[in-house]
Amino acid sequence: MPGSGPHLWLCLSSQDSGCCHRVSVAPYCRAQRSWLPGLRTLLLAPLLTYASVPFLVRLFPSLLTKFVYLNFLAFPFFVDFRRPELLVNNTISLYLTTEPGVTVGIWHTVPGSRGAEAQGKDQRWYEEALGDAHPVIIYLHGNGGTRAASHRVQFLKTMGAADFHILALDYRGYGDSTGHPSESGFTTDVLALYDWVKARSGNSRILFWGHSLGTGVATNAARKLQEERGVQVDAVVLESPYTNIRDAAANIPITKIYRQFPGFESLILDSMARAGMFFRSDENVKVLGCPLLILHAEDDGVLPPKLGRKLYETALKAYRDKSKVKFITFPEKLGLGHDYISFNPELPALVKDFLNKK
Repeated sequence: MPGSGPHLWLCLSSQDSGCCHRVSVAPYCRAQRSWLPGLRTLLLAPLLTYASVPFLVRLFPSLLTKFVYLNFLAFPFFVDFRRPELLVNNTISLYLTTEPGVTVGIWHTVPGSRGAEAQGKDQRWYEEALGDAHPVIIYLHGNGGTRAASHRVQFLKTMGAADFHILALDYRGYGDSTGHPSESGFTTDVLALYDWVKARSGNSRILFWGHSLGTGVATNAARKLQEERGVQVDAVVLESPYTNIRDAAANIPITKIYRQFPGFESLILDSMARAGMFFRSDENVKVLGCPLLILHAEDDGVLPPKLGRKLYETALKAYRDKSKVKFITFPEKLGLGHDYISFNPELPALVKDFLNKK
């Protein structure tokens, strides 16, 4: 019989005649066999990638710092950090050397009531203005982006209009600041800025205000200031906080796909410590004595409000004066999420009410 390989007989019939034709299916089988390996590769590639990530993290824990700090995401792009007035009024840019080889960029916004007076003034005037008795916020932003991110600019506008001085810095390795990110390095940057402000602000109250990742930076700095110098910052405000970086990593959306992965805790969560990242706010608040205000939105999709509440309960249990600790939640209907509490027009009044009771 001529030909080889599998065949089908295709029969057609009509009233007058019927005939059958032999059709070879070999080309179709060969085509099927040719794309099956490609399909297997396509399916295996993401599976292998998924499975390899935890082991890579365990072997090279420094990889985690890239995911936690996200300082390489320098959005918004093409910002002239030396001209903050293009984004927010009554603001200048300055630079502070926090240790040899590290210089951080800072924006200083003066109280709105001094806006007209601030027009055209230089850095010396802004420094002298810190002693005008208005409270001073040292603003510590979250991971990713720079001090020019839209929600951070909104914070400057909101709290500046409420007659606060705000000094917003980009930690080392962020924005136009030099150096490389590290937990201990962030604390050094904050305390250097605190000293710089304290030397110029007279009796004005100074607050550490941390957002997201910055809440851990804020409590680290406040604790070190208290334990090593015997000095209390005048207040700490924690916006969208977490208890510690390990708990944060266990709850953020990006790790959801690994929570059922065998060894998730040992391979990923335990590697946070091996990478030198702790941010133990839950331990820090146990030894703080300054007024502590915790803010969290109920619809926070990044760090769930249960972490903020747990941190509050830890602090409340540890503080002798319970009136110094307060937890404020913002209902889901406001849509403030993780980044937009500063868009709430009631925020300044809530903060002032808390500070005035202390």
